[in-house]
Order: sequence, then C-alpha cells, then structure tokens
Amino acid sequence: MVLRVNPVHRLKVETESQMEMIDVTSGIRRIVKESGIMRGMCHVFVPHTTAAVTINENADPNVRKDMIRELLKTIPVRDDYLHAAGNAAAHILSTLVGVSQSILVENGKLVLGTWQAIYLCEFDGPRSRTVLMRIMAE
Repeated sequence: MVLRVNPVHRLKVETESQMEMIDVTSGIRRIVKESGIMRGMCHVFVPHTTAAVTINENADPNVRKDMIRELLKTIPVRDDYLHAAGNAAAHILSTLVGVSQSILVENGKLVLGTWQAIYLCEFDGPRSRTVLMRIMAE
C-alpha cells in the first residue's frame, strides 16, 4: 500500500487595518484548480492566534462591516483583560470565529453557495498572514 500525502498549499495575505475581513476565495479557487483534484475536500486553516477564517455573503460589503461591528459589541478591543500584549480581544475573536473551514470540491471547483465567499478575518492587524490549504481527493 502506498500512502500519498497531498502537499500543503500557502496563500499569503497582507492585511491593511486592525480588523477586517478579506475575501480570499479567488486565491483558494486558483490553488484548487491547479491541484488537479476533481472531487474531494479543501481544508482551509489559518495558523494564527489573532486571525480566523469564515464563509459568508460576498454580495454586500456591508455584511462584513456589520459582522465586525457586532463582534466588537460582544468582545470589545479594550476591557479589563489580563493579557499583557494588548490584543486579548483578537485572541478571543479568533477562537469564536474559528481557524479552519472545510469546503467540498466537485468537478475541480469549490462548492459554495451563490452568495458565499471565504474570508480571512484579521483581528490584530495590519499583518502578513498565511492561509494554508490541503486539497484531498475523494
């Protein structure tokens, strides 16, 4: 038996503000296409403790603004946090949103709803971030 391990693909993202949601769908689509895998799964992971990845609407940019605004109502940037680095809220937000997503691949393409996109969520920027992907055949 031969066990084939698919490589980890990397997508570099430069964030521009302290908190933002960046659409990384096109970059992930390109990597899925280049992989040649026609049917399977694309696992997306961000190896950062103050960033996250989510799937949500891509038609109205105000959805992203609303999401950040509402998250900040729940987890304010400044509070009585004990974490000395001053970015405790970013750590909490990363945990709440999550650092990974799995997306089906069918006919060599990501299976997303009409209005869905994949977003890197920056909670402690601006920074240089990496989105990791492993695309696995079924």
